[in-house]
Amino acid sequence: MGGSILHITNGDSTTNYLKKLKFKGEFITWREMLCEGKTTIDVGSESFWKNRYDFFKSSYKVSKQKFIDYTIKEYRNLCNEKQQKEIVLWFEYDLFCQINMIAVISWLKRYRKGHHISLVCSGKVGNSKRMYALPELNEKQIQSHFKNRMELTQDDIEYADYIWQLYCSDSPLRLETVYKFNPMSPFQYLTSAIEAHLLRFPSIANGLNKVENTILETALNKKPTSKNELISQLLKDGDAYGFGDLQYENKINDLRKLFHSFNPVKLSKKGKEVLENQINYYGQIRNDISYLGGSKKYSFLYHNQSNKLLQITS
Repeated sequence: MGGSILHITNGDSTTNYLKKLKFKGEFITWREMLCEGKTTIDVGSESFWKNRYDFFKSSYKVSKQKFIDYTIKEYRNLCNEKQQKEIVLWFEYDLFCQINMIAVISWLKRYRKGHHISLVCSGKVGNSKRMYALPELNEKQIQSHFKNRMELTQDDIEYADYIWQLYCSDSPLRLETVYKFNPMSPFQYLTSAIEAHLLRFPSIANGLNKVENTILETALNKKPTSKNELISQLLKDGDAYGFGDLQYENKINDLRKLFHSFNPVKLSKKGKEVLENQINYYGQIRNDISYLGGSKKYSFLYHNQSNKLLQITS
């Protein structure tokens, strides 16, 4: 399967699967979730990792040692892998993966100039309606994906880096229009990922974003008997985001005052009123430390009728 290749994957399950299938080369696992928390354009810098650790510590109670062991050590391994001329990126279709992907490409643009970079991206297979994660592909499918991997031109790399810079800027307004105007882009899932990202700003209707409203809707309509069952249902339905159970648990915790109970799961009277847009919850949920990329989450409102973001001026 070729000579000296460096594979950069989206997670441990993909890395383990490729190793099991005897893919040749070195492997680096990109263990981050840059779709959450504050990001800065200088991927890999000291200030970049400090920002990321601060986010994980405050939002997920991650210890410094765990952050170093899980993320920083693997990043240092990436820094040390300089000899391979071919780098293959393995990422999936969802927001979680696509944001990590453009960040990695931004890093490669800066630190691996002249390397041959290609992309394997899973999602639709044939005429399938559902989207597939990389480890869900059978051996024949994954070999076919690898054989037909997309070579990234310098223009492609520049484009991904540009979208990353916009994602990290203090306003998402330019991101709103620019991502639609590159129909020849090899990043076939980036458009839908950015659309999903923009829907994470609070709605002007009730102050909750798409994910938060979906949590309340699922609780009301699916009538889960426990918080775990609610999370399982969200994982099943949440294709566009690629969130894990910890992320949903975190978001449910932010909305806990809108629930009457979790065993079984029931919304409170206020929760139902917020969901029906009778009450706007923006004032109660707003804070100044929530970031989506480089932008403050609560400095912008999503206008559902026009599908546009509005900036709140203080």
